[in-house]
Amino acid sequence: MLSSAPPAVEKRLVRSPFAGPGERGWQLWRAGAEAVLAAVVVLLTYLGESWIETRLAGRVPALAVVGIALVLVRRRFPVVGVVGLAALMGMAPAAALLTAVAAYTAALQCEPPRRVGLLLGAAGVAMVTCAVSASLVEAGSWVFGLALGAVLAVTTVVMPGLVGTAAGQQDRLLRALRERTAAAEEARRLADSEARVRERSRIAAEMHDLVGHRLSVVSLYSDGLELALRKEAPGLRDEATVVGRAAREAMRELREVLGVLGPVGQDTGAEALTDATGTRADIEALVEESRGGGIPVGLCWEGPDLDARPVRVRRAVHRVVRESLTNVHRYAVGAHVSVSVRHADERVEVRVRNGVPPVPPAAVTGLGTGRGLPGLRERVALLGGELEAGRTPGGGFAVTADIPAEPGPGAEAPAAEPYEEEPGDAVEEPGRGLTALQRRLGGAVIGLVGLAGVGVMMLYGLVLVHDAQLGAHPRSNEQPRVGMSRERVERAVSFDSDTVRAAAAGREPARPVSATDCLYPYVDKRSKGGRLEIVRYCFRADTLIAIDRFTVPMVTEK
Repeated sequence: MLSSAPPAVEKRLVRSPFAGPGERGWQLWRAGAEAVLAAVVVLLTYLGESWIETRLAGRVPALAVVGIALVLVRRRFPVVGVVGLAALMGMAPAAALLTAVAAYTAALQCEPPRRVGLLLGAAGVAMVTCAVSASLVEAGSWVFGLALGAVLAVTTVVMPGLVGTAAGQQDRLLRALRERTAAAEEARRLADSEARVRERSRIAAEMHDLVGHRLSVVSLYSDGLELALRKEAPGLRDEATVVGRAAREAMRELREVLGVLGPVGQDTGAEALTDATGTRADIEALVEESRGGGIPVGLCWEGPDLDARPVRVRRAVHRVVRESLTNVHRYAVGAHVSVSVRHADERVEVRVRNGVPPVPPAAVTGLGTGRGLPGLRERVALLGGELEAGRTPGGGFAVTADIPAEPGPGAEAPAAEPYEEEPGDAVEEPGRGLTALQRRLGGAVIGLVGLAGVGVMMLYGLVLVHDAQLGAHPRSNEQPRVGMSRERVERAVSFDSDTVRAAAAGREPARPVSATDCLYPYVDKRSKGGRLEIVRYCFRADTLIAIDRFTVPMVTEK
């Protein structure tokens, strides 16, 4: 019976936006945990930047959701994630640590030429966006915004990108070392296998030359003796016939032994391997030959033919069927025999089963060598398969062989396996003895520690930028008083702030009637109750005429 499976329809899997290269599934649990962690990171960064300077925190509530969404899809879309977060960081510096995470992931996944351009482009976008947004939200001049963007770009884009580059190079190096180690082990196994084949071939050649020659001489002399005794001593002719038959049987058994010892596919004689050996036509010929000898044999073939399979697989199938039928002829004459060959995609299963013979077998002649089934078991084992032989519950006998359809290159080298355990041959990977959960937890802890270090460096850089802005307007130790010149007052107080002027508009007390201009120095302290304390200096003709102190409510975004 010939059957074939219908062609499988390949389904195109939909890739999750939260999954990275080589990952399967939607990764929803990880995405949820990362969303919560990202929200906590944004909140902590916002509080830290607000503690340094309120203007540095930016507009967080409206943009936090966008930043969290970008950091969740950074594995699937690394370029969009890092560039989008870099632009978002310019308007909301509280998203800076999320940008660091995206930059690390992008550097880890991208190739070197693309990686350099991506990191430099993201750093430039962060600086430009920060410089433009600083003027728009009245957080400071564009110079202040550019300096702030430079600090954020270096600490959250360039440095994490360099760390990701180093980690990616380490992963690629370990992968290359594993491939080299596997190639070296494979070469060692092939060399050992070839050496064993050569040694076995040498033993087979010696046995063929020595033992085969002796048996040929014995067979030749026995045939001559049989002819001579036909007339001289007819009573001894039967003994000569037994000697000749024994010699020929020994020659056949010797050929089987040589087939096990010698290299597969290089047998000699009438039973040498051909292109048809092990195919369906070959098995049908063996079955027909047995039927001609009076054995009722049925054949069941499932699956395609074996003509496209390796010769060693076809030869093993041929040997299993032939040896099993030979044993039936010898020990179960007249018993019904069923031969089944099942060829699947990856396995070839051969089963030969006979029932109880109608006539009990005669006494064993002792001409067999007992190497038939053990030789088959060895041949199948060399291909990575299994062979089982034994009595059936009904009193018959069954031989079943399960053979790989495509044996690997090391299938004939089981003795080389201890080589893999030799110290120093394998690549020692970090955390090799840890479980997958332990490695993930360790990686998460290391990532959080690294993110905390990036946050500390970023806040320190923001402090330096803030102090540098204040230091650009050096103050004198002189206290402002009425009657001082405008130049002396400006040296004694901070710089005139447009933000403070805008906060005082509509809430400040009336200016003196004679005042021509007023100065609103920058204030970085809050008074009690969430109100901003403002000091106003009013001038007439560059002479200080009034000093007013008042508070205005702080305006915060909901």
